[in-house]
Amino acid sequence: MDTAEHYRRLERVYHQANVQELFTGSTIAVQHAKAELTLPVSPRYFHGANAIHGSVYFKLLDDAAYFAVASVVQDVFIVTSSFQLNLTRPVTGGLLKAVGTIRTQGKQLFVAEATLYNESGREVAFGTGQFMRTAQPLTSLKGYAEEL
Repeated sequence: MDTAEHYRRLERVYHQANVQELFTGSTIAVQHAKAELTLPVSPRYFHGANAIHGSVYFKLLDDAAYFAVASVVQDVFIVTSSFQLNLTRPVTGGLLKAVGTIRTQGKQLFVAEATLYNESGREVAFGTGQFMRTAQPLTSLKGYAEEL
């Protein structure tokens, strides 16, 4: 399989995950060692002070970093083993964009970072995660093995 097909299959895995039912309207674009996601802000993601809850920041940053790593691993599923999150400003509306890239790549362990931007292009959060290979074949994931 060529790399472009691998990227499209990863994007399909992202969209078919059950959790995506909670994050409607999101997009993903996977390339070599990079992933970009967007999510329209909705009041359903707000905490009590009417701004985005930290769990939404985490989801977008983790997913962007994760799929950047997954772009270079074509045989097995990757899992997040740790993630450091830094929130820099609140978000109350607009479109969020997360950009993830790989920092270091080993045989079993990868480090990737992601930055989250508001609709004006200002950084609102950033994070760094560690990701590990598993023994689970990518072809076992819902949405990966089906033909495009």
